[in-house]
Amino acid sequence: MSNSNPFSSQRRALVGGFAALAAAGATAAPKRADDAAAGLPPPVALRDPRELYPKPPFQQQSQPWPGLASKMTPKPDHGEQSYRGRNRLGGRKALITGGDSGIGRAAAIAFAREGADVAINYLPAEESDAQEVAKLIRDAGRKAVLLPGDIREETFCVKLVDDAVKQLGGLDILVNNAGRQHSADSILDITTEEFDWTYKTNVYAMFWITKAAIPHMPAGAAIINTASVNAYDPAENLLDYASTKGAIANFSKGLAKQMAKKGIRVNAVAPGPYWTPLQVSGGQTQEKLEKFGGDTPLGRPGQPAEIATVYVDLASSESSYVTGQVYGAAGGRGNP
Repeated sequence: MSNSNPFSSQRRALVGGFAALAAAGATAAPKRADDAAAGLPPPVALRDPRELYPKPPFQQQSQPWPGLASKMTPKPDHGEQSYRGRNRLGGRKALITGGDSGIGRAAAIAFAREGADVAINYLPAEESDAQEVAKLIRDAGRKAVLLPGDIREETFCVKLVDDAVKQLGGLDILVNNAGRQHSADSILDITTEEFDWTYKTNVYAMFWITKAAIPHMPAGAAIINTASVNAYDPAENLLDYASTKGAIANFSKGLAKQMAKKGIRVNAVAPGPYWTPLQVSGGQTQEKLEKFGGDTPLGRPGQPAEIATVYVDLASSESSYVTGQVYGAAGGRGNP
């Protein structure tokens, strides 16, 4: 005789549901063990972002342009010890300008540990920093290509892209990151030569390199430009630098509309105050350097390692619907 009691049927359904949940819970621990066996990194522990890295006051220090990360006190963290990849960029081929130190170095380390071969451009004076990055890329099992030279020259920018494509065997990630920043209290203190130097490094080079790279880049490729919080909230002592960063943000949004027709995504990153050689090689006055980053809500400057994941996200095919955006990471202050 069939059981026509609806409550009995509901009870059996509930018991079956709880049993299924219990079975799913029982598989959670083994899954975690499987992840460990597969070499996946463990979850990052919960940490207070205010206390992760050094806070001001910083000791006064100065280096000749372009500065070396290895000579800074304290030394910046580019993720040398902490960044662990998940093969998000497996088989990709990246060119990064300013890849010897600062944010470019952090991106280079992260890209390599995510499975990409990486070419970096830098000035010859930065060779010692560049050699450190090359070793880190090779230690990750990826190809490292070193391409020193001054990107203020159009002919070099074209050659830079050609050499990167030849030595990498292609190109599908371009990071225009190299920049010049020099503090000046007044427009009257900025010479035409200095203004030209900043614009050639920050804007013209981006234009030349991107123009040369696009014919080599397939659908699915990514271009990432480094803007700044100064594009939105310009510092009074960085008039020329801040205006170039506004141009970079605008250039990125406009180019993204063009490149959508080719299936190439274009985005920008707008960092806030980060502890890089830019700051100690004329980018800040000694007074501002001593207090650097202290006026952010988190009370400290960012370290390059803390922004590397933004570049990975924008380069990854997982961000397939993200283009024409400017991503900020500024410790809680004034960014998109």
